[in-house]
Amino acid sequence: MTDGAVPTPGRDLLPDGPGTLAVFCARALARDPGQPAFTCLGTTLSFGELDRLSSEFAAWVQQELGLARGSRLALMMPNLLQYPVAIYGLLKAGIAVVNVNPLYTPRELEHQLNDSGAEAILVLANCAATLEKVIGRTGVKHVIVTEVGDLVTGLRGRLLNFVVRHVKRAVPAYRLPGHLRFRDVMARARGRRLEAAEVGADDIAFLQYTGGTTGPSKGAVLTHGTVAANLRQARALQAPLLGRTDGVMVLPLPLYHAAALIPGCLLLGGEGVHLLLIPNPRDLDAFVAALRGVRLTGFMGINTLFQALLQREDFRALDW
Repeated sequence: MTDGAVPTPGRDLLPDGPGTLAVFCARALARDPGQPAFTCLGTTLSFGELDRLSSEFAAWVQQELGLARGSRLALMMPNLLQYPVAIYGLLKAGIAVVNVNPLYTPRELEHQLNDSGAEAILVLANCAATLEKVIGRTGVKHVIVTEVGDLVTGLRGRLLNFVVRHVKRAVPAYRLPGHLRFRDVMARARGRRLEAAEVGADDIAFLQYTGGTTGPSKGAVLTHGTVAANLRQARALQAPLLGRTDGVMVLPLPLYHAAALIPGCLLLGGEGVHLLLIPNPRDLDAFVAALRGVRLTGFMGINTLFQALLQREDFRALDW
């Protein structure tokens, strides 16, 4: 762009200067409360619902767990509605997010929890047995366990949890004394008000860990100001996709990875784009089923995923 102009649709969600993600999240979620924000497993959260749920979750974390600005909370789960609820809430509260790969081995998990200084963790029940093996050697004081269907509405969510646990047997037995259930947390959090945090540009937003292919994984410190600046850069690149409400952006890449987290969950979500979260892109049958009837705006993926999908006749037969 030779003249330096950035085609920004709608209002600028970031203030002049470096800004913070706390401001960004508050403005983004309040802009179009009735518009769909995230869909997963057949349930859609509007921006207004996401704003309420994220604030209630973060308020509960503040008031019941005693976590304040600068504390670290780890998230260990795939792409579920619980992820944006937690992330948007924690960023508004100034609590640093420690993204954890749910496929980690006990050794890898122990290292990351200790290295990050995480005081609490929100973990998918499918991964809780891994956490059980190491939690006694970490500084984690609070554990919240969620299940796949916890934010899926109605009987469907409870049925989904039953199938995952008892039919697919995808939840190994675990014992985490004193742990809390996400459903119970959200019930207790209903109606709570989030206490505004004085978040600065130098405050930590995310501790984002490397793959650890050459040794123990290392935490990259991503501050509110750094990510806010990156959002401006990503906005310039993705301007044609922003502000569209006539379709859906498919997001199968994991939100615990920065490539999906920042340009996907934060930028596209924050600009009003409707995002379809895919919990397990390796389950191609479920993936294709989730795409039926969806009008696509875009698709964030990698070449191996596109190749696998294009080899399927049911994917090629989808009417977009």
